[in-house]
Amino acid sequence: MSPGTPHGPGGGPDGGSVAGSVAGYVVPTDDHHVHSTFSDDARSTPEENLAAARERGLRSIRMVDHVRTSTTYVPDFLAAVAALPPVDGLEVVTGVEAKLLDTAGAVDAPAEVLARVGGPDGPGRVLLADHQLPGPDGPLSPRAVRELLDGGLARSAPVEMLVASYLRAVEGCGPAQLAHPFSILPKIGLTEDDVGEDHLAALADAALAHDVVVEVNEKWCCPGPRIVAALADRGVRLVASSDAHHADDVGRYAWLRGTAGGRSGGLAGEEAR
Repeated sequence: MSPGTPHGPGGGPDGGSVAGSVAGYVVPTDDHHVHSTFSDDARSTPEENLAAARERGLRSIRMVDHVRTSTTYVPDFLAAVAALPPVDGLEVVTGVEAKLLDTAGAVDAPAEVLARVGGPDGPGRVLLADHQLPGPDGPLSPRAVRELLDGGLARSAPVEMLVASYLRAVEGCGPAQLAHPFSILPKIGLTEDDVGEDHLAALADAALAHDVVVEVNEKWCCPGPRIVAALADRGVRLVASSDAHHADDVGRYAWLRGTAGGRSGGLAGEEAR
């Protein structure tokens, strides 16, 4: 299964192309991307996600839900998480997931929420997501990008746009986490091979300068081994994320564990709080 390709619950890679290259960089007893019913596409409550994390022996869970600029539920979401009963040995942290909008780094989240990220009354991190391609004048659907590529747009241009958006967004947000990074690429006919070493160097520098962590996403099987290794080698903090939308998937890593055999001691866990 190629990086950026989703699999269903309990699924995994088709072949062995990523074997031995990803799992050793993250801590699979953490889950830094779990959605609840505060997101309109998720099915489990925060209480059900907490129970799943406890049953699976997780040591950390980041409860995250989707936001847009029009979202008003964030105080209620944070209050619901704060009201959860403590579980011995399990840290519960929070986040909001927002779409990258353009190459200037605009983020589809309420300004007052972004202003509180990382603070005592705000979410712990903002998860920056490439749900569409952030273009110069706003988000572009995968179909629109494919049409532009068919019409002569340079193959390098979408990657340049995405990386530019990441770089600008992390400068303007509070503590951030890159959510399923580069998952947009296969949707527009590109692959992670189109991401250059200069792009990764720039991302790593920005991550280190702005307290950014990068998730290795189970649902979308990304980023792949080359990008994971390149970022880790530059000191970027990497975390395991299921991107669960149902409690059954919390802390389950069929794809990630299928790549077991990578080097141990990845930059994850407590460093990514």
